[in-house]
Amino acid sequence: MSPSVGPESRSISSPAAVDHEAVRVRALSKSFGATQALHEVDFTVAMGEIHALVGENGAGKSTLIRILSGIHQADSGTIDVAGQAVHFGSPRAAIAGGIVTIPQELRMVPALSIAENLMLGSLPMRRRFGIVPAIDRPRMNAEARAQLAQLNLDVDVREPIRTLSFAEQQLVAIAKALRRQCSVFILDEPTAALESREIDRLFSVLAQMKAAGTAIIYISHRLDEIVSLADRCTVLRDGRVVTVCEKGQFSIGDLIEAMTGRAAAHEDSAARPHGPELLAEQVARAPISLCAGQTLGIAGLLGSGADLKVRGLFGAGPEPVTVRRADGATVLLRQPGDAIAQGIGLVPGTRSLGLVMNQSVRDNILLPNLFQIGSIFKIDRSRADALVNEMMDLMDIRPRRPEVRVGSLSGGNQQKVILAKWLARRVSVLLLDEPTHGIDIAAKMHVHALIRRFTQDGGGVLVSSSDLGELARLCDSVLAMRERQIIGRVERADGMNEARLRASLERTR
Repeated sequence: MSPSVGPESRSISSPAAVDHEAVRVRALSKSFGATQALHEVDFTVAMGEIHALVGENGAGKSTLIRILSGIHQADSGTIDVAGQAVHFGSPRAAIAGGIVTIPQELRMVPALSIAENLMLGSLPMRRRFGIVPAIDRPRMNAEARAQLAQLNLDVDVREPIRTLSFAEQQLVAIAKALRRQCSVFILDEPTAALESREIDRLFSVLAQMKAAGTAIIYISHRLDEIVSLADRCTVLRDGRVVTVCEKGQFSIGDLIEAMTGRAAAHEDSAARPHGPELLAEQVARAPISLCAGQTLGIAGLLGSGADLKVRGLFGAGPEPVTVRRADGATVLLRQPGDAIAQGIGLVPGTRSLGLVMNQSVRDNILLPNLFQIGSIFKIDRSRADALVNEMMDLMDIRPRRPEVRVGSLSGGNQQKVILAKWLARRVSVLLLDEPTHGIDIAAKMHVHALIRRFTQDGGGVLVSSSDLGELARLCDSVLAMRERQIIGRVERADGMNEARLRASLERTR
């Protein structure tokens, strides 16, 4: 995943690389009511540098980049861009000042063409018959092609942008900012929705931009990317700068300790013993078999069907699935209720599918567990409260207020609520689809610890994840999947790591 530039790469039009600072932030502070989001933060990024900004959710990263983007205004402190003091009163002012943010949720107009999206805000115009103003479409399309060619993106710019993949739309957003002569890019979780080949392509583009003198502020929960990509890294905790370190001076463990204030937990790489089979898929070719005490992973590129496989075993796939239970009986899973009755719980990749967002934390935890706390006619409120409090303590759900609407929680805490409702039900099998997507490192460590504890207590876990490093750390075995077929397997006993998993997937192409 190293950010190398191939011989076919074209140069990017950007300010020449120099050794001075692109942005300097001094003693920046910001409060929201009684909450001190930033406290006298110092931060700099140089031209031609990739500077990572990391921290747990709530550490202050979002507040800092929103101030740099003109969305929020600082209470105190100064911002210099290219040596000049600035104050951005709006995102438009920040872009005019050379700072652009490429967010996780791209702001595109799906019905417009690729060229129109790229040129939006500065469309080339001409006059018909010398009088009527109109868009100069030949010029617009030619300029769009030229701009995208700099990023090695060869597409028909006349097609609607919705026809592009997310990764390609991301490159269009970068091209649009480069066209506006922006010299400072803020990339917020840019690889969260990308597969490995698309990540490599993005990193190649970032290497070109860096070589051309562009300053890049890179935000990601994927710490392996930070270690391999960043020239410097600033760690925030509780709104303060904890450390600033240079490339080669920090590891994933160092970053975790700086972010959380505690050392990273050691994850055993030895093979683990399994118990009896809990669940086996009844299909002719390459069935999935899950044993007690086992964490089984599924790795696949986007569109491989890994997520469909997980949902199918919960009775939520396009077709019913037949499974064999631990006692040898076969069961047809037509709907989620069938799976739940067999002791199977699902944590979906989209959290809104596993939660009732406008209901409280309490109601979400209790929803699949009503039989434990009463009957259809009456709920034992004391038992319900005891169960909810037990789960909130176990999962470290914050804030410790069961009446809070679950939609108002951070992504990490929402994920914990989904896990809590299945742990409260005492399921024997957990199906996890992207279980730590978009959550910070502390929440990720907590989820990993809960998975290990669940298997140690005799449960079985099937996990699908696009994070190959996560699969390598968590799983006893990982299945490689392509076109909805399992075509390979990597075992922990064979020295499983991210590189071996990536090689296994590459062999399937």
